[in-house]
Amino acid sequence: MTAHDRNRRRALVVGGSTGIGRGVADAWAAAGLDVTVLSRSAPAGAGADRLRWAATDLTDAGRVTENLALAAAEPLHAVCYSAVHYGDRRALFRDCTEAEWRRQIDVNLHGLWLTLSRTIPALRRPDAPGVFLGVSSEVVYNAGPGRSGYAASKAAASALLDSVAQEEAEAPGAEALRIVQALPAGMVDTPGIRRRRPEGFDYSAYMTPGSFAPLARELAATAGAGLHGAHLVVDGAGAWFPVSERTPVSQSRRISSGAGS
Repeated sequence: MTAHDRNRRRALVVGGSTGIGRGVADAWAAAGLDVTVLSRSAPAGAGADRLRWAATDLTDAGRVTENLALAAAEPLHAVCYSAVHYGDRRALFRDCTEAEWRRQIDVNLHGLWLTLSRTIPALRRPDAPGVFLGVSSEVVYNAGPGRSGYAASKAAASALLDSVAQEEAEAPGAEALRIVQALPAGMVDTPGIRRRRPEGFDYSAYMTPGSFAPLARELAATAGAGLHGAHLVVDGAGAWFPVSERTPVSQSRRISSGAGS
C-alpha cells in the first residue's frame, strides 16, 4: 500500500445509488473522499464515475456481510446508511403481507445492524473520529395509518442508533466515533417515489437529494464535531435544525383498504 492509499479518506454509503444516499455519496465524492456505494442498482448519471459500486441486496445477509467486510477492511472516514424499503404502496395493517414486513425489517433495520457491526471498528481511526450518518424519517415521530411496518422498522432503527451513540459517548476515549441522524423536512423527489406517483405529477414542491449535500459536506469536514447523537431535520434549501426545536411535519393521511400510494 502506498502512502497515498494510506492517507486517502474513505467513505461508504449503503443505499447510495439514488435518493438521499446518492446525494450524500455525490457530496462526499466532491469533497475528495473515496466513496463506495452498496446497493442493488448501479449509480448512474452525472457523478457516477466518481463512485465505486458493489452490487448488494440487503435481503442476502451473506453477500451484505462479505461486501461490508471488504469496504471496511481499511479505516473509514464516514459511513451513511440510507437504504430503505417503504413497501409497494401505503396499506392498512390488515392488507400487509408477512413477506412485506420481513423485507422492511431486513432492509430498514437488520441491514443497519449489519452495517454498524462491520463498520464501527473501521470508523475508530487512530488519527481522528469517524462519523456514521443514519438517514431517518419523520415517521419515527409521526406514526400513522398505512405505514405500520415502515414506521415500526424506522423507529427501531432510530432507537438502535441512539443506543449505540450513547455507548460511544461513554466509551474510553470519548468520541472515538460520532453518530448523527438526519431526515428530510418533506417529501423527496426520488425514483422510488416517482414509481408510486401518477404520470404528470407535480414534484416542484418536493425536496431533492442534493438538499443533503451541505450537511454531508459538513460531516466530511468536521467528522460530526458537536453533532454526536443529534437528530437533524434537513430542509429543501439544505439548512438543518434539531428535531427538538420542532416536530417534523407528518406525511400520514387517511387511507381505505386497497388504496395507497
